[in-house]
Amino acid sequence: MSRTQTTHRIALLFNANKVYDREIIAGIGHYLQSTRVVWDLFLEEDFRCRLNGIEQWDGDGIIADFDDPAVCAALHQCQMPVVAVGSSYRDAALYPVNLPYIATDNAKLMELAYGHLIDVGLQQFAVYSLPAAPENRWAQEREAAFQSLLDADGMTGEIYRGASTSALAWNESLEQLSAWLLALPKPVGIIAVTDARARHLLQACLMAGLAVPEQVAIIGIDNDPLTRTLTRTPLSSVIQGGDEMGRTAAHLLHKMLHGARFPGVRILVPPVGINVLASSKHEPPASPYVMRARHFIRQYGCQGIKTEQVADYVGVSRSSLEEYFRRELGHTVHHEILRHKLELAQTLLSGQQHSSAEIAIRCGFTSLQYMYAVFRRELGCTPKEYQERMRNPASSEHGLGSAP
Repeated sequence: MSRTQTTHRIALLFNANKVYDREIIAGIGHYLQSTRVVWDLFLEEDFRCRLNGIEQWDGDGIIADFDDPAVCAALHQCQMPVVAVGSSYRDAALYPVNLPYIATDNAKLMELAYGHLIDVGLQQFAVYSLPAAPENRWAQEREAAFQSLLDADGMTGEIYRGASTSALAWNESLEQLSAWLLALPKPVGIIAVTDARARHLLQACLMAGLAVPEQVAIIGIDNDPLTRTLTRTPLSSVIQGGDEMGRTAAHLLHKMLHGARFPGVRILVPPVGINVLASSKHEPPASPYVMRARHFIRQYGCQGIKTEQVADYVGVSRSSLEEYFRRELGHTVHHEILRHKLELAQTLLSGQQHSSAEIAIRCGFTSLQYMYAVFRRELGCTPKEYQERMRNPASSEHGLGSAP
């Protein structure tokens, strides 16, 4: 580094407890790593507890989450360079005045989720949103984008906002959500405005005895890995362009620190794509027995259940259930349980966060050796080889029963 290289003091006003904010922060970090820029970063886990007086902070620049009305108010007359990050809006008056603004494209997020639900064969749709509030304007924008998509196709859909998360009202809120789900026409595809709201849907479906995705197909927004660990049914989710938003915001602030100005510039960043998992893979079975059996397997398939237990849950004899499975899916109940275990193992191996031994235990294989045998038989590779395949972008993906 040159001796004349200037170190700038930069405040990042984001809530690091949220995956969306963390991805933006990561994007800022990736920009710094890929350039010779030197910033001394001020970052709180949740900046809102230190927001008072931030406009008088002795620094050189700020990148801030402007979805929070308190941030807009605090930085309204800030004299140092500020780059705003937040939601896209149909009404231009909702954007901050005279500031560059990097936005997640709400219309594209909803279009991607809606298109996916159409692609899996659904014809009835709904959105699970958040209560109307200044800090939830982005959620209402997603509602409006959903309604525009329905209007363009000449269709109708449901929008349910529910209640804000609260320990005291949680049980009542979940019961109300379950009642709403039961009243919807089936099958239905539901877009949750965040993965956290999608997780509520999965819990309510379990409470109401609704099969996911046969009766209710669910897709969230954020692709939050933490949420995936908290649900038995792997959650499909739209991947926001948070990293790109962070990189772009850092680039603009870098230019502003050297005299450039971008008043009123707005850059909309589209989503990266969809992580399609079990919650939205809608394949309506002809037999209600198969639907109930697969629902039970998704909940308990990794806990050592046997075909007899599945049949007991469904309420038919083992031989009858086996006949339904062979007729409709072309394989046995045992094969379906094994497929569920293998799909979960593939997902965990792709995440690169667990050892093969840990994954074997979590997925309900009786031993690591048995998991290896299943991988070799069904995928033509070992778990470690599958993990290497996932690291290589040129590798092809294979499902149960596929040749390598």
